[in-house]
Amino acid sequence: MRILFVSSGNTKNGISPIIKNQGQSLISLGYSVTFFTIKGKGFKGYFKNIFELKRFLKKQKFDIIHAHYSLSGMVASLSGASPIVISLMGSDVKASLFLRYIIRGFSMLFWKQIIVKSQDMKEDSGLNKAYVIPNGVDFNKFKPIERSDAINETGWDPNKKHILFAANPNRPEKNFKLAEEAFNLIKEKDIQLQKLVDIPNEKMPYYFNASDVILLTSLWEGSPNVIKEAIACNCKIVAVDVGDIKELVSNIQGCYVTHFDPNEIANKLLLSLNLEQKTTGRDTIRHLDSVSIANKLTKIYKSTTL
Repeated sequence: MRILFVSSGNTKNGISPIIKNQGQSLISLGYSVTFFTIKGKGFKGYFKNIFELKRFLKKQKFDIIHAHYSLSGMVASLSGASPIVISLMGSDVKASLFLRYIIRGFSMLFWKQIIVKSQDMKEDSGLNKAYVIPNGVDFNKFKPIERSDAINETGWDPNKKHILFAANPNRPEKNFKLAEEAFNLIKEKDIQLQKLVDIPNEKMPYYFNASDVILLTSLWEGSPNVIKEAIACNCKIVAVDVGDIKELVSNIQGCYVTHFDPNEIANKLLLSLNLEQKTTGRDTIRHLDSVSIANKLTKIYKSTTL
């Protein structure tokens, strides 16, 4: 089976590591995966890629077009690509009611199968026939590492405790203001708040393992990979109740789900920091191994081509 991934290529490192890793997991199962990356932002930037993709598809034939994010799916649809499987992410159905209506129109006219990342997303989207399949986690990459080795790699102070804000604070939807408010309520001087800015994906296991707790305060999420990757590293986590986070962490000692309340978040951070041992969360998400997720995707692809 020949599969074409269509996605944005606008990040600093090109294709999103989440999408790249998903493609690699399919390749490991023996499938052929080609990546077509969209250059340009917004509707205007995406629109010009319709013609690029149309020319690309005239030169090569694929059994499945798997588009990631709604705008990529629209580009694929208008280029004449078929059959299309679309993966919607959190922002597709959380950020804009207008976009949600456009998605429903394309789902009826063009998209053969739709994948969302959490049950919460499925309910919000109104796409009753959508499959709920979270992105997988590379368990070979994301795993526990000795803290001393991780600290050396990050360059953090080994004598401090570190709370890692699990996103780029410059992205408004990640709600860094709330994280900062909660952190400022903690008066202990030996605790530092760290942020993720332009960290290569291959370095992320060191940052997770150097952290004493992972903090997420996003306004919305689908099924955040950063949380699943941190769980695979046996990290402690404090996160607001968005996406499928409650389902992921509620049964892991040292992990807490909170409301959007800085006082509650600060209290849970202290509880988590006071637990010296790491979690055993890795064992709870074995079903989200990237190869297991890849097998689920191939079943959808095969049902689409029947």
